[in-house]
Amino acid sequence: SGRTVTGGVRMDQFAVLKFPLTTESAMKKIEDNNTLVFIVDIRSNKNQIKSAVKKMYDIKAARVNTLIRPDGLKKAFVKLQPDFDALDIANKIGIL
Repeated sequence: SGRTVTGGVRMDQFAVLKFPLTTESAMKKIEDNNTLVFIVDIRSNKNQIKSAVKKMYDIKAARVNTLIRPDGLKKAFVKLQPDFDALDIANKIGIL
């Protein structure tokens, strides 16, 4: 059987997603890779991030990659499914 993640911290979508990143490299990801970049709560997992993005912006994530930055913040790369355009959504959120 696959490993299951149980327990953890119960968080709503506002607790999980802190803010979108607007750096140059994040912009490049939006344009070239159909990917949105967020700073997220350090305790959130990929499934929580996926469902938080879905609830908040009504978009489906194809996959979520995360890393923890040297300053201790967690960064999430949310790759969107092909039928969503990251540029449109970034405009809607107000990143661009």
